[in-house]
Amino acid sequence: MHRIRVLFLCTGNSARSQMAQAFLQKYGADRFEAFSAGLEPSVIHPLTVQVMEEIGVDMSGHYAKGLNEYLGKLHFSYLVTVCSRAEEHCPIFPGMGVRLHWHFDDPAAFAGTPEEKLAKFRQVRDEIDAAVREWVKAVPGDS
Repeated sequence: MHRIRVLFLCTGNSARSQMAQAFLQKYGADRFEAFSAGLEPSVIHPLTVQVMEEIGVDMSGHYAKGLNEYLGKLHFSYLVTVCSRAEEHCPIFPGMGVRLHWHFDDPAAFAGTPEEKLAKFRQVRDEIDAAVREWVKAVPGDS
């Protein structure tokens, strides 16, 4: 069976897009092939790894990737931008299907105590989790 390719895009590929990729792999691996990238990739934020592992999602195989890793190489049925900057600056390119925008706050940019930062990462994680679950239910099987 052909799986639907989905690319999640944010600025640094350090938190939100990584979480979305991991959740789609968790909830829809039978129907979807999940990827993530950043416009300016950095490294996966340690709190991303921590909050995902808290709920049993292993991030050991994940690493930050740039959009150029995929441009012109893979066709994606869906491109989902998960931050406003990626939505504004992502180029239109051949081989891209439906483009969606899901806005989530950037937990890495949140200023606060270590406990407050961890709480923000958990909040964003849970929002992305819910969005991916709902989306998986809504996408027809033959996209």
